[in-house]
Amino acid sequence: MIERTLVLLKPDAVKRGLCGEILRRFENAGLKIVSLKMLKAKEDQVKKHYADALIPIVGNKTKKDWDAWGVEYTESVEEIGQMIVKSIRNMLMKHAFVAVVLEGVHAVENVRKLVGSTGPKDSPPGTIRGDFGHASLGYASTKKKGIANIIHASGNVEEAKHEISIWFKPEELFDYKSVHEEFVFQTQDW
Repeated sequence: MIERTLVLLKPDAVKRGLCGEILRRFENAGLKIVSLKMLKAKEDQVKKHYADALIPIVGNKTKKDWDAWGVEYTESVEEIGQMIVKSIRNMLMKHAFVAVVLEGVHAVENVRKLVGSTGPKDSPPGTIRGDFGHASLGYASTKKKGIANIIHASGNVEEAKHEISIWFKPEELFDYKSVHEEFVFQTQDW
């Protein structure tokens, strides 16, 4: 039940000065920062994080969107997916971003709720993407790039473990007791 999850504050969050506000939201929700660092990705890291298996998924979704909107294109599903995944990988290799490991009760699910939908346009107000983003996945794809959607959050517990291992060494993860734990994780009666 106590989980760790990975969050990447993408270059658009860094350049807009949103990191502190975003981290505040996680801490206010009772999540604990167990590691944090700013970096530029190496190619092997982005290829592990945004694996080639994502290419056909992104390509098919984008093709479906383009077909629905009447966007003309000549690229195959594979080429579309490669183009967008390459754009996302390049963004993390060329610009600084912040990697964070958060810990808490149902951390993966709770972080995903705070973050909102992948497409900021589809995220409700009150979520990080809903409050700080407005672009749609479709619009970004017509520009032949991945969307600047402020943040990445692991999708499930296994994905979180894998992603944390890409960006952090075990000795970079810290254990400590937060004030929240006195009330949330207490073992004694009130």
